[in-house]
Amino acid sequence: MKKDADKLIDAAEQMLEGERLLGGLFLPAERNPLPGPAADGGGVCGAEAWPDGRAMTAEQRAAALATIDVNEVRGCTRCGLCQGRRQTVFGEGSPMSRLVFIGEGPGEEEDRTGRPFVGRAGELLNRMITAMGLKRQDTYIGNIVKCRPPGNRAPAVEEAEACRTYLVRQLQILAPAVIVTLGNPATQNLLDTTVGITKLRGQWQKLPAIAPGLGGIDVMPTFHPAYVLRQYTADVRSKVWADLQQVLDRLGISPPAPPAKRKPQL
Repeated sequence: MKKDADKLIDAAEQMLEGERLLGGLFLPAERNPLPGPAADGGGVCGAEAWPDGRAMTAEQRAAALATIDVNEVRGCTRCGLCQGRRQTVFGEGSPMSRLVFIGEGPGEEEDRTGRPFVGRAGELLNRMITAMGLKRQDTYIGNIVKCRPPGNRAPAVEEAEACRTYLVRQLQILAPAVIVTLGNPATQNLLDTTVGITKLRGQWQKLPAIAPGLGGIDVMPTFHPAYVLRQYTADVRSKVWADLQQVLDRLGISPPAPPAKRKPQL
């Protein structure tokens, strides 16, 4: 009986820990500083002219990103998604961040505001970032496509391909150390694979040489926040948190110290 009681207590503590990390109860002890770009920049440099963010200041990166957004993306008609959009959603965050999150595409709230991940899934992504001891503005957040697919469906192959040059140039300018792909479409598109997220999540991948300067960037696939909301179990949340802990480790920073443990209410 005592062993059974101990198992129940352990299970309850695990559930509380999952809720603390990715639920609404987490209060970080302190903020983690996200390290700046490495001095040598890393990556592969090709002979072609390309927006090499490694050689840019924060102001230059911000200006380069804004130029693509304002002059190209906002008026883009490369695919049929332009016909149903309210506005494009380019991406936002620190132009000097070494950590980039990439989702599949804007939803209804993103289409209304022009900002990525601001609906319910965005609220959960914010909590995930907070659990890492970071702030949203420490990172950069974007999507595979810049216009909302009807009914929030996954982007079609031709739609993702039409937007690919924008995403490639974003990543070239940002020159991140780590990319976290959120969900199947983002993971399969960036890694050029048909393997599903269930098999890939939690396992480090290398970004293919999709463009000069991008080959070899570390990629961590994990579940999309919208999936976590649909499957809001301790198991799913603990898997996502394990993935994020690997990201922190790869960036060389430690998770924030947890607050004092609470006794489970059985």
